[in-house]
Amino acid sequence: MSPVNPSSKSVHPKHRLDYRDVYACPICRHGEISGLVLTDAFACNFCRHIFTADLEENTLRVEDSSQPLSWRWNGRNWQSVHREDLDLTLVIWFVGLALIIFPPALVWFSACSIPLTQIALGTQTFLPALWTGLTLSVHLILVGWLLAEHYQFPLYIASKIRLRTWAEHRVSK
Repeated sequence: MSPVNPSSKSVHPKHRLDYRDVYACPICRHGEISGLVLTDAFACNFCRHIFTADLEENTLRVEDSSQPLSWRWNGRNWQSVHREDLDLTLVIWFVGLALIIFPPALVWFSACSIPLTQIALGTQTFLPALWTGLTLSVHLILVGWLLAEHYQFPLYIASKIRLRTWAEHRVSK
């Protein structure tokens, strides 16, 4: 008698992944993934990511990304399979916080430590505060971009693809 996979019993046959079917893309959530001809893989028609499927486990994994992202198909939508490396996630958050806090703090401390002369008091008192705020804003944007790249948020991916499509369309005219 052959061993029975316990996960295959819990999934109704009509809810199983099949290379002949079309599904919503779990990354961009705008495109559709369908089976690639002569391969055991799926591809999205919008974001162009390539996925491999484990039909027994009903899971999908992105192959052309540096992040090991996986999803499980429940028959209606994709559910994320969390296989995150906790150490890497903590390092990313600590580095992000350090990039947000330390550079503006250095700018602010240097502005406070240099005394302004009487001539400069009337004209440039706003400059240290402006420079500190600008430093904080730029570093917040940088860390936000890095987090969006790491976690592959669907809104970010869709915006990035639309911007690239718009740029390609504009260049081709």
